[in-house]
Amino acid sequence: MDKLLASTCLALGILGMGTYANAADCGDVTIASMNWQSAEVLASLDKFILNEGYGCNAEIIVGDTVPTITSMVEKGEPDVAPEGWVDLLPEVVSRGISEGKLVGAAVALSDGAVQGWWIPKYVADAHPDIKTIQDALKHPELFPDPEDKSKGAVHNGPQGWGGTVATTQLYKAYGGEKAGFTLIDTGSAAGLDGSIAKAYERKEGWVGYYWAPTALLGKYQMVKLGHGVPADMAEWKRCNTVAECPDPKPNDWPKDKVQTLVTKKFADRAGADVMAYLNKRSWSNATVNTLMAWMTDNQSSGDDGAKHFLKEHEDLWSKWVTPEAATKIKSAL
Repeated sequence: MDKLLASTCLALGILGMGTYANAADCGDVTIASMNWQSAEVLASLDKFILNEGYGCNAEIIVGDTVPTITSMVEKGEPDVAPEGWVDLLPEVVSRGISEGKLVGAAVALSDGAVQGWWIPKYVADAHPDIKTIQDALKHPELFPDPEDKSKGAVHNGPQGWGGTVATTQLYKAYGGEKAGFTLIDTGSAAGLDGSIAKAYERKEGWVGYYWAPTALLGKYQMVKLGHGVPADMAEWKRCNTVAECPDPKPNDWPKDKVQTLVTKKFADRAGADVMAYLNKRSWSNATVNTLMAWMTDNQSSGDDGAKHFLKEHEDLWSKWVTPEAATKIKSAL
């Protein structure tokens, strides 16, 4: 009897160790949350699913496109960048993958993302001749610098964004300074949003960098300017995305591939189920826009947005995870 009891306990102990080992495969995970809304909610979604569905110990760290992806290649951390705008750092991403330091997982935005220079629709309607960047730069008086009304202004994103680098290079390429414009550092995502909101409320001219999907473009109608030239990916990689490049040429902004990036060392230890999730998890611009609009209307955090999505879209996310993980996630909600 004692031997039978001991054998039973041993078997249960081994089974329990096996279960713990499977849960511990994932271990500690650092997830980069970029400082814009869609990336914030996706990072929160990954954190919730990995922790509740797969027993990981995931935590979110603040990041930006350029420093985060560069750090993943050079230092092997953070472990996951859920919303990696890979076309903004094509050489770094290609090098990381070729050197076996990065793994490309799911395309986070299934229908791609759009970046570029935009103007308010009321300006476009009033001046139908302004269709391209070149057209806008002919009219500094329509896009006044808040600090110096004698000049025009191109509003840029904050430091650390790949889009900020590209906008700076395009400003040089199109002769923004010669045309009488200054390039404004808006300081933060909130500062960039605020500059658009302020212009809209006053029905003033505004031109600058922005992207989709975003809740803000759902609230304020903006028109994306053309670039007047066809896209040249070789030139885009050579100079338009390289801050130190001295001779950028006019170029069209390519439609961006937004992909989840994972360090190779995490991919090797995460376990098959976790990597299967990261290789499947993908949503559309329409889904994200709707979610971000809800978050904005309700002044919600990324964590709140993630839970709202999980409650409202089980039909979508349940296809990304194992049945066992789905049960745990629903229970956690």
